[in-house]
Amino acid sequence: MLFSIIIPVYNRPGELDELLESLTKQDFKQKFEVVIVEDGSTTPALAIVEKYKGKLQMTYLSKANTGPGDSRNYGMKHAQGEYFILFDSDCIIPNNYLSEVEKAFQINYVDCYGGPDKALKSFSNVQKAINFSMTSFLTTGGIRGGSESINKFQPRSFNMGISKKAFEASGGFGSIHPGEDPDLSIRLWQLGFETRLISEAYVYHKRRIDWDKFYNQVNKFGKARPILDSWHPEYRKWSYFFPTIFITGFYLALFLLIFAQDNLLKLYFAYFFLLFLFSSFQNRNILIGLLSVKAAWKQFQGYGLGFIESLIKIRLLKQNPQEAFPDLFFKK
Repeated sequence: MLFSIIIPVYNRPGELDELLESLTKQDFKQKFEVVIVEDGSTTPALAIVEKYKGKLQMTYLSKANTGPGDSRNYGMKHAQGEYFILFDSDCIIPNNYLSEVEKAFQINYVDCYGGPDKALKSFSNVQKAINFSMTSFLTTGGIRGGSESINKFQPRSFNMGISKKAFEASGGFGSIHPGEDPDLSIRLWQLGFETRLISEAYVYHKRRIDWDKFYNQVNKFGKARPILDSWHPEYRKWSYFFPTIFITGFYLALFLLIFAQDNLLKLYFAYFFLLFLFSSFQNRNILIGLLSVKAAWKQFQGYGLGFIESLIKIRLLKQNPQEAFPDLFFKK
């Protein structure tokens, strides 16, 4: 089976350099190809691609900016492989990644899989804190915290694979972003395909974002969820309301202080202290523990407020998603 690795890139040649360097170190014995899709970048990565042409079997494609989902589709349409593996440009790939995927397929082949993400020791403290918040069972991370069944996993597009057969049957990603990956997973299930988590197929996800960008990212995640629920109501979950309930409860706890009632606020402090302890122990760094509290708060607040805004506009006011949130949709 020929693997085609699809990498959309937008103004991030430095990140792509690290990713391609990691792919040259794969212990995989079979041939694989790498397809780079330049998504309308003003700072192109062609020079980086040329650097690795003697080390990797590569194809470089350039197109107008239409977003990551459409760029992945574009790359898969031009790839030669029977199975497509998708990475974001800010990922670094362990040298046994492809071997682990092949091993998993020999045991239980599926037409779509996803893998988790981890942090390298070389990552900054903020990157490690955000990674903890995005992956811990103590936050909304799921696996990105473990809340999803391994055999009913919704792969995330920074680290996922999909067969050519499943891609052609589904048409690939839609125009929404973020949210294009759970939308694709659900449509694949409806077509009879299976998805699963391959725990050993992890990547190091660098996430080169500051606090404001992180908040905006998770806020968009929150806005996307009610839209996805309106498209696929049979897959709604009450757990999607949790960040909004968490944020509402926190402000209620502050309000109750007026009446000298502090029990609810104590519960929140206990939770954040527990999160601090877990992160400090996991990362062996108290500063990262403190930063993880900040990351978790921004994650809950950003997602929770985005979710309630979208819930009001989409579910209550029945607004058209593209008109209510045009920044969530790329125009082709």
